[in-house]
Amino acid sequence: MKALEGLVDFQLPSELEATSPAEVRGASRDDVRLMVAERATGRIEHRHFTELPDVLAAGDLVVVNTSATLPAAVPAIGPGGEPLEVHLSTRLPTDWSVELRVPDGPSSQPFRDGRPGWHLALPVGASVRLLSPLSPGSRLWVATLDVPELVVDREPIRSSFPGKNVEGYLDRYGRPIRYQYTGGDWPLTAYQTVYATEAGSAEMPSAGRALTTEIITRLVARGIDVAPILLHTGVSSLEDHEPPYAEWFRVPADTARRVRQARQAGGRVIAVGTTAVRALESAGDGSGGIGAAEGWTELVIGPERGVTVVDGLLTGWHEPGASHLAMLEAAAGRALLERSYAEALDRGYLWHEFGDLHLILP
Repeated sequence: MKALEGLVDFQLPSELEATSPAEVRGASRDDVRLMVAERATGRIEHRHFTELPDVLAAGDLVVVNTSATLPAAVPAIGPGGEPLEVHLSTRLPTDWSVELRVPDGPSSQPFRDGRPGWHLALPVGASVRLLSPLSPGSRLWVATLDVPELVVDREPIRSSFPGKNVEGYLDRYGRPIRYQYTGGDWPLTAYQTVYATEAGSAEMPSAGRALTTEIITRLVARGIDVAPILLHTGVSSLEDHEPPYAEWFRVPADTARRVRQARQAGGRVIAVGTTAVRALESAGDGSGGIGAAEGWTELVIGPERGVTVVDGLLTGWHEPGASHLAMLEAAAGRALLERSYAEALDRGYLWHEFGDLHLILP
């Protein structure tokens, strides 16, 4: 994928990296800033996220990704006794895609010396065996995962891996994936949205993190509908910025119907996060129509393809070189996106999953 020229080269000052959850820095998880950028007029507004119901209009439809975050980082020992970390990325039809990392304080660094056939030991007799790179030159591996049977006291979130015992194992021995900018060892609850229902994402679909039950209630009270989709997101290792790999998604028939109704009535379809965009566009017919869909999507969205189902997008702030910037250009247009990022840097917006948010409207 061709990356956005210009934006690739912007420098992200370390002081703009959100190292802790908003509720640690402020009053609650919705205590973040919101930039509103309107493509039709080029207008940019600076607001607080609690004003989201005032920005949207009756008849709009907000689509959220209900995938819950797994504690997908597991300590491992390599075949030579080296301490490593395995990041479980995506549950494949018969195996897993995984990334190998080297522990580095509270986070980790890439480990690129894995070999096909390697066995890595995980806690309490579990193991991972590397089969082959997920694709030529990929940092991800196709791997088999063997975990012991465990007695799980409760299962608060429905699992996407019935009978595999993976979620129970990760609950005990895994932790959330963290990168170098993270300032603390935050619990898994900090990496969940309030509406998460089905475990399966290696990393939090973080654009919806600031959506509290209070804000969702206010949206509905104002005639703004909220509908679910599901997309289990894999690892987004910040060191390489590849285009997204295949991910599993589901657009329910009722959500597809509500998308059609909103658009027919003149409302706007606002996707919460790039994952929701990918799911909705994968269920679309390319000309604005949409139906129920479920399965694997390899769709990559950029300015050449554009978006046909989604009108607007609520998203976080993405790193220099991130492939998601191409999707944002498809929604915002090049000029508005460049202005938005310039203003975000100038006004001290915070980046990453605990940072501020960016609402792109048509």
